[in-house]
Amino acid sequence: MTKYPMTNDERVSKSEDRMSLQAREFRHWGFIILSSLGISSFVIPLVPAATHGDELQRIRYNNPGLVVDLSVGLWSWPLPMDFDEDGDHDLLVVCPDKPYNGTYFFENTSGDEKLPVFKPGKRISKGLQNVQVSYIDGQPRVLSPGKEHAEFFSVGLDTSTKLGPAVKIGQSGKTRANQWKHVDYDGDGKLDLIVGMGHWTEYGWDDAYNDKGEWTNGPLHGYVYLLRNTGTTAKPTYDDPIQITSGGEPIDVFGWPSPSFADFDDDGDLDLMCGEFLDKFTYFENTGSRKKPAYAAGRRLTHNDKPIAMDLQMIVPVAFDWDKDGDFDLIVGDEDGRVGLVEHSGKVINGLPQYLPPVYFQQEAADVAFGALATPDGFDWDNDGDDDLICGNTAGYIALIENLGGMPPKWAAPKKLKADGETIRIQAGPNGSIQGPCEAKWGYTTQTVGDWDHDGLPDIIANSIWGKIVWYRNVGTREKPELAAKRPIEVAWNGTPPKPAWNWWNPEGNALVSQWRTTPVVVDFNGDKLNDLVMLDHEGYLAFFERNHIGEKLQLQPGQRIFVDTAGKTIQLNGSRAGGSGRRKLAVVDWDGDGRSDVLVNSTSATWLRNVETRDGKVVLEDKGQLSERNISGHTSSPTTVDWNKDGVPDLLVGAEDGFLYYMTNPRTKEGNR
Repeated sequence: MTKYPMTNDERVSKSEDRMSLQAREFRHWGFIILSSLGISSFVIPLVPAATHGDELQRIRYNNPGLVVDLSVGLWSWPLPMDFDEDGDHDLLVVCPDKPYNGTYFFENTSGDEKLPVFKPGKRISKGLQNVQVSYIDGQPRVLSPGKEHAEFFSVGLDTSTKLGPAVKIGQSGKTRANQWKHVDYDGDGKLDLIVGMGHWTEYGWDDAYNDKGEWTNGPLHGYVYLLRNTGTTAKPTYDDPIQITSGGEPIDVFGWPSPSFADFDDDGDLDLMCGEFLDKFTYFENTGSRKKPAYAAGRRLTHNDKPIAMDLQMIVPVAFDWDKDGDFDLIVGDEDGRVGLVEHSGKVINGLPQYLPPVYFQQEAADVAFGALATPDGFDWDNDGDDDLICGNTAGYIALIENLGGMPPKWAAPKKLKADGETIRIQAGPNGSIQGPCEAKWGYTTQTVGDWDHDGLPDIIANSIWGKIVWYRNVGTREKPELAAKRPIEVAWNGTPPKPAWNWWNPEGNALVSQWRTTPVVVDFNGDKLNDLVMLDHEGYLAFFERNHIGEKLQLQPGQRIFVDTAGKTIQLNGSRAGGSGRRKLAVVDWDGDGRSDVLVNSTSATWLRNVETRDGKVVLEDKGQLSERNISGHTSSPTTVDWNKDGVPDLLVGAEDGFLYYMTNPRTKEGNR
């Protein structure tokens, strides 16, 4: 069986500090060496990237006056400050991911407004993980692990100097989050160091549910360490790190602590505010004094008796008096690149500062984006003659990005779709992600549009973090679609419905369950005028789920592994298990105009599997390599096709990890071969 290589870092889907899984990947120019549990090692030569058409380019809104959510790519580390020194507060946002890596300056030209509309971000330097800002004597100082970026105002993060301690902070084992800040912790006039660490050793990574859906590994840990300065601020000497405690126990939040020390309750000493890997905030009141801090047990921030929560997770709060009213607000980065304001109301009740729910900052529209790991599907949703985009993302939403016409198109802001009157949002919750409860707010929606019930109206077929294939039926009109509540896609199984071996839960009824985060493509693949599904099956093989009529009823047959490579070997797009499974984004299209349906697969851009023949009842796909040399993938990409220039030739559109959308014309358009 043929194993097609996965995208850069996608196969394990962990960043460098969490790369100890059963699968490993090594890339070096023309070769990939892969190994995984139960599969022999093998080497596959990579086909050199084909030079097809123009390189992928980020698409723009082309819509002056449009305002959208302020965002960078995957992961935002906010640094609020008056960067241009004009008297108002700007936003610097660091994005460590690819391809949007950088530190971006969002200029405030509105003055001292609570919610200004920022200018589009301007890249001032590279981006890094774990960037934090401290405010010393009213001036921002920017740190990353073990380093200070003293020339930040002139060169961003491109230069740095080492901080004093050459010690390992915290416990051994897996860590994620390593957040350094300056603070005069005990009011002695000397700057100490604070380090927030996320520890993953007890949590492990994936595949640790019992058959009741209970997580059997430990939790994430988020600790806060003090490195006391026994020297001077000019020539510091740091003691060994000690854990800061509250209520007699080490401070411990659910990973990703992002500690901020400030006088949140306005009593003259420094309290502590922490975020977490999920979406909420924990406040630790200083019940001691400025010089002898002592922290009470943590309490959640609430509003109207409900915990304050951000829309997504992996939140990064920074304490900062944004509205200049004398109290400390929170400027908070989300996983999908957005930044929100959680405003201090000015009130403190029973020692707990009172905050308002988050409001997300806005910017003048520039490049089209929808969250992170965007999954577009090109389709004329409103029947006005041009291809719109139906797009999913990590947060689990599905949105319409409407094409307003022109070439290049003018775009409306993403509009989240509703089903049965409720905004569509698929989320893992406490046990829907094979990678554990730390992924509770992710959904990883990936979908295609097609007329599933053949009533003349386009529906949406979607997969997600769960691996459940669902159908949103269009009960509106062709011009104004309305979606009914989701229902499962059912298959005429011969026996018990299959599922991935690591799923703790079983399919209900005859439901179709596949590997997580892989696209179900609605397409009439065999030309019989009935829409089928082409997608990964429960074991990662590329499969054809054929549709037929049983009397007046449409029926979906079990998947057939009809796709082979040129050597006749069955194509398995992913043989990894558990968290490494799935993750394949697909499009089916006649890319080269030869009358045969090809398959486009996610890679560093998009890989073209050309349909070259049908042999002994099998569809032979030849790997023609990448359609673009531009690498827009960290974890994954998501290809689709559009025909915005209306020449009858499909062009490439790829949703990237950064949530932005990248376009490239088909070489047939360029060459005039139509």
